[in-house]
Amino acid sequence: MSSSRQTEILITGIGITSAIGQGKAAFASALMAGRQAFGVMQRPGRQYEGSRFPGAEIPALAYPEQLSKSLLRTASLSGQAAMITLHEAWEDAGLADVDPERIGLVIGGSNIQQRELTQIHADYENRIHFLRANYGLTFMDSDLCGLCSEQFGIQGFAYTLGGASASGQLAIIHAIQAVQAGQVDVCIAMGALMDLSFWECQGLRSLGAMGSDRYIEPALACRPFDMNRDGFIFGESCGVVVIERADSPRQHNVQPYARLPGWAITMDANRNPNPSCEGEVRVIQKALQQSRWLPKDIDYINPHGSGSVIGDETEICAIKACRLSHAYINASKSIIGHGLAAAGTVEVIATLLQMQSSCLHPSLNLENPIEPSCNWVRQQPIAHRIDNALTLSMGFGGINTALCVQRY
Repeated sequence: MSSSRQTEILITGIGITSAIGQGKAAFASALMAGRQAFGVMQRPGRQYEGSRFPGAEIPALAYPEQLSKSLLRTASLSGQAAMITLHEAWEDAGLADVDPERIGLVIGGSNIQQRELTQIHADYENRIHFLRANYGLTFMDSDLCGLCSEQFGIQGFAYTLGGASASGQLAIIHAIQAVQAGQVDVCIAMGALMDLSFWECQGLRSLGAMGSDRYIEPALACRPFDMNRDGFIFGESCGVVVIERADSPRQHNVQPYARLPGWAITMDANRNPNPSCEGEVRVIQKALQQSRWLPKDIDYINPHGSGSVIGDETEICAIKACRLSHAYINASKSIIGHGLAAAGTVEVIATLLQMQSSCLHPSLNLENPIEPSCNWVRQQPIAHRIDNALTLSMGFGGINTALCVQRY
């Protein structure tokens, strides 16, 4: 913990691809206006006969001219989104002149290309001997590391890690630790686009995690922290943040987004999806302790806020137990949907853009909050200067993460 106090960690670049907008400008505009993109999902492989899984899908990807067309042509949807989103963050942070051996990449997510695999299996079921050769590469999540490292010349390290819905924030924490330890000068953290098939959608619904299709209008189904929530609603997204030390020799040419003074990871010692208030309290307290913040110092919380019946209640239990009810709270997933592996990274980006604009985005469908005493941002944006923010992510398997974000 002492080393983190000596080494100031910064976010110096961001990239975002989502159903509500590609690129930080389009994303921020839609977020602040509360423009959602929910509907009955239409991608091939997302539905089976009789199903109506709601969600938010990216309408079309815009490909920067600088990206390799041959790599894009053979990449999955997750791979294409990874390259496009990293390109924005790469340009934003000005990484072209950094020694490629001093750049690392951590991709949050596992089993992220399931729809792609389901489609291939169906297409080649009766002609498996003609299976395309690159399947041997593309069925592995590490293929995203290969695509991105080849496109951008990354020669430090690249790996994927899985933490279920905490994967995106877990990737940021691993990137911080790599930079802090001097393994690289710059570390890129990505929350990968998790491409669900109907198998995952049905499995998550059977588990009671994914919301139902009881609403005729899918836009009404996503309602984190509302009394009438019944589960999360999926939203395609990919987010990238660039992590550096403040004492990097190139910092005088970079305008950072924020400082990251503290973070924490805790486990509930529980395989099942039910969360733990005690575990979430511990992760919040550890992150605050590392930041040397008191509860009163936090003026904004970007919560996990998935819309899960038990998950939302548990998170509010932890927030109240940590004496944070005074801080403004909104739910990014109410607009974006739940990106699963990408969620933690995307919601850090949402926090940074709100910090930059001194405006808090609305929480759609928050009509009857489960805890009226909390300081909710409801269905209209609120002008507010964020100085110290707390972002939270939780994942199946009892994984809890917390990240403190401070205005630069």
